[in-house]
Amino acid sequence: MKTIAIVDDDVYIGNMLEEILCNNGYAVLRAYSGTEALYLLAQNTPNLVILDLMLPGLSGEEVLSHIENIPVIVLSAKVDVQDKVKLLLGGAADYVTKPFDMNELLARVMVQLRKAESKSTWDVIEVEELSLNTVSHEVSVNAVQVHLTKTEYAILKLLMQNARQVVAKTVILDRISEDTPDCTESSLKQHISNLRKKLREAGGKDYIEAVWGIGFKLAE
Repeated sequence: MKTIAIVDDDVYIGNMLEEILCNNGYAVLRAYSGTEALYLLAQNTPNLVILDLMLPGLSGEEVLSHIENIPVIVLSAKVDVQDKVKLLLGGAADYVTKPFDMNELLARVMVQLRKAESKSTWDVIEVEELSLNTVSHEVSVNAVQVHLTKTEYAILKLLMQNARQVVAKTVILDRISEDTPDCTESSLKQHISNLRKKLREAGGKDYIEAVWGIGFKLAE
């Protein structure tokens, strides 16, 4: 069941939204102020947020700036095009002007949830037993989570993105240098050795093999 957080200090509108969403198979969380919304989102990860702008405490715009990787549909009485553009560029997935039609809002909710689900599929790279989430940076082997350093993660991601190819040492160093400047030609071998050990401990076999004189690849 998908969970939707309603952030609105108008009890009447919030109750109406909750009733309609629950009747359509969604679970609902509620917050009545900007501060309460941040606390709610720190404790829960809903699939979507419906956010009013005119909130006590922190404004909706301020709350929006703290939300990452969750689609947000903004509700507002503001109709100015520049307001809409600013919010959409600021991270909102959609903008609905009050008063609104509930059927239209439900349709927009469904569209955003569908987009998020499709995006999450692309966010995960899977090669046989290996799974790597490019958003959360979680890595698992046969559903067993493996904790990697930033450099180990960057190396594994590159190898998984080129699963059937040998990746040259120079290419590895070049591709990961922006995110992991600590990795040098002299330390690369040790980073890969540590990565291989962690994967082997989780999956019981070697997942990375060295190709002498060239570089590394995922083992077949």
